[in-house]
Amino acid sequence: MRHAGEIAVQRRAGVRLAEHGSARVRAEIPEAAARFLEAQRMVVIGAEDREGRVWSAPLTGRAGFATATGDRTILVDAVPGAPLAGVFDDEHDIGMLALEPWTRRRMRVNGRARRDGDHLVVRTEQVYSNCPKYLQKRTITEDLEPGERTSWSGDLLSEAQQKWISAADTFFVATHAPGLGSDVSHRGGNPGFVEVVDARRLVWPDYAGNLMYMTLGNLELNPAAGLLFLDWATGDALHLTGRARVDWDPREVPGAQRLVEFDVERVLQVGGASPLRWAFEEYSRFNPPVRGA
Repeated sequence: MRHAGEIAVQRRAGVRLAEHGSARVRAEIPEAAARFLEAQRMVVIGAEDREGRVWSAPLTGRAGFATATGDRTILVDAVPGAPLAGVFDDEHDIGMLALEPWTRRRMRVNGRARRDGDHLVVRTEQVYSNCPKYLQKRTITEDLEPGERTSWSGDLLSEAQQKWISAADTFFVATHAPGLGSDVSHRGGNPGFVEVVDARRLVWPDYAGNLMYMTLGNLELNPAAGLLFLDWATGDALHLTGRARVDWDPREVPGAQRLVEFDVERVLQVGGASPLRWAFEEYSRFNPPVRGA
């Protein structure tokens, strides 16, 4: 199905490639993708909740916790808690990103998912790999036993959360277009690439990518978006949901083709969201410099 939002963004960007974008992505899981998925320890999912808000969240497990069980079926040995708890009790659109930071490899899966006991069953509709640009290299140093989670919620970013975001080199963004499904993608850059305007607004540069414009295409049709910032050292997660819009004037931000402005509507911080602990190794050589750095 042709995606009207992606086509509109391509035209605005001056890039029009026939059948480029989600319309050309196959639903079947290639053998290489199945092997890659089975080796992963973490996937990030994105979905719309029952109130129409979009969220992104991590799922973790031992290697093999996410497995292709057919040419269009993935079984995930985990179910999401807050902020997506209960969403998949019925079949629901899902975006999924599997990434391997120590090799900078990643793949995306979009489709439909439902909960089956302690598992998610995902029926794939789009499966494709992503380039390694802007992905920082990290390795797992510890895999702790899952502990008790703590949570804090509000509608403003605290000073500590603003500092967390200002120091981040990575986050994940989930989007949803009615009738076209959900998607979750990675965004990366040098620390400071996400500008914290105030307790309610963030701005980040949109760098050159694969020209598919799947995130921006969804935003063209529906501004709802969900961001996930991970504390790689502690396993804590910062979930934001709100509305995003594209500013086509990058205002001389290094490397930016556009800017994305995000208005925060709800904040959920979860302590102990992941048992994995990661060590930073190096930044991507593709990261542009940060303005003012």
